[in-house]
Amino acid sequence: MSMVFDEYGRPFIILRAEEYEEPRLRGIDALKHNILAARSLSNVLKTSLGPKGMDKILVSQDGEVTVTNDGATILKEMDVENQVARLIVDLSQSMDDEIGDGTTGVVVLAGALLEQAEKLLDKGIHPIRIADGFEMACSVAIEQLATFADTFDVLDKDREHLHQLVRSCLSSKIVNRCEDLMAQIAVDAIMAVADLERKDVNLNLIKIEGKAGGTMEDSKLIRGIVLDKHLSHAQMPKTIKDAKIVILTCPFEPPKLKTKYTVEVKNTEQYNSLSAAEQEWFIDMIQKVKASGANLVMCQWGFDDEANHLLLQNQIPAVRWVGGTEIELLAIATGARIVPKFEQISPDKLGRAGLVREIELGTTKDTIVVVEECANTGAVTIFLRGGNSMIIEEIKRSVHDALCVVRNIIRDGRIIYGGGAGEIACSLRIAEAADKISSLEQYAMRAFAEALEEIPMALAANAGLSSIETLAEIKAKQVQEKSPFFGVDCMSGTVTNMKEARVFETLIAKQQQFLLATQVVKMILKIDDVIQQSPAGSD
Repeated sequence: MSMVFDEYGRPFIILRAEEYEEPRLRGIDALKHNILAARSLSNVLKTSLGPKGMDKILVSQDGEVTVTNDGATILKEMDVENQVARLIVDLSQSMDDEIGDGTTGVVVLAGALLEQAEKLLDKGIHPIRIADGFEMACSVAIEQLATFADTFDVLDKDREHLHQLVRSCLSSKIVNRCEDLMAQIAVDAIMAVADLERKDVNLNLIKIEGKAGGTMEDSKLIRGIVLDKHLSHAQMPKTIKDAKIVILTCPFEPPKLKTKYTVEVKNTEQYNSLSAAEQEWFIDMIQKVKASGANLVMCQWGFDDEANHLLLQNQIPAVRWVGGTEIELLAIATGARIVPKFEQISPDKLGRAGLVREIELGTTKDTIVVVEECANTGAVTIFLRGGNSMIIEEIKRSVHDALCVVRNIIRDGRIIYGGGAGEIACSLRIAEAADKISSLEQYAMRAFAEALEEIPMALAANAGLSSIETLAEIKAKQVQEKSPFFGVDCMSGTVTNMKEARVFETLIAKQQQFLLATQVVKMILKIDDVIQQSPAGSD
């Protein structure tokens, strides 16, 4: 602090900004600060884990409300400013992008690993040795998971095992009271678009559409496309059988010149001439559509009122303002080719559908257009109903998770058993492996084993059970009966053989969960300073 005088002799004080800034953290202090930030997010999600997990209500700055227990959605909607906490948000999003499920569990596991790492730091163990020990333990866990995994036959005509796998995924979702219906819909949708030879599924071929106002039991799978639209004229026929569809990405109006121009109309004759020329354009467009044999028009753009009237006169139903993604799915399902110009319309570019109909929902005159019995079943639509828009959005997230689970089992047909059984089995094996290691990493491996126990403990706590007693009982039964299948049954509140209870998880999801959590924790342990970059152009 120093005192100076201005040009008029008036004193003023100059303060050093550094005296009032927070001290910069480095080394172990920075590590602990980073761990605290990441663990705070993990603690938020811990109560949402499992079938008995609680939901979170998220309110945006605009007042929009979201109710969900999906980990990726919760973290994505939160306003997280801390740089290290952002790594946890990205971790959950990566799990959602790669696997589609397990977004809450991976964050809880990462938080448990960081908690154990903090205890090791207090003992004086170097962060790099801790990270190396975690990586060794993760390798043991992944190998152990593969040893007690079972294999599903996806080509089996009896799909009950696939339905049970999806029911296990949906047990913690809002749709659990309709889990049989949703499981049936998810399995049928994936099998309709799956490439079983390549063991891959293109989820873009499955459109999820929702309408508020009905009940969840009204949801269904449509082997075709649902458009949230209506026919362009109220007097057009509501049902078209044996539809021949032309898909246009050009507007139903006279072409506009690309250069600037003006038209001056000075008398009635010029106006009538201009109107007649415009009328000829519309008639020519209609004739080209009729000549191709099309009896239904799907257009990406809007219709001029005159064009709409001419379509009605010529008995050609039409739907306007069909979105780009919907057009692509419609083309795939009907076998049509998208037409960018009227001059290119031809019979070979038409799509085929056995039935196209406009359906009114409820009493609000809310309508949808359903395209069914398509020539190509390569695209399907899951049509969901719910009480309000918030429920619809949560159902969409739940169905997306279910679709991803079925896709994962097609990619890798191995499954393990849930309820924390896999985590406890891996924890026991890692503790045994740590006893055979003489280096300092054995402490980190035992810490990894303790962190894995956090998952079944959270499941038990959320189900209203004593987490410590439940964990001890699971460990005792796995050791006594030499079976890695015992876990916590959250529904009955008991320790059960998860294989007999038919609680399934995909192996690929659990392995990815372990790998991603370990990688992010390693990254956090190697951060010992946070440096703010200078603005561009400054010294």
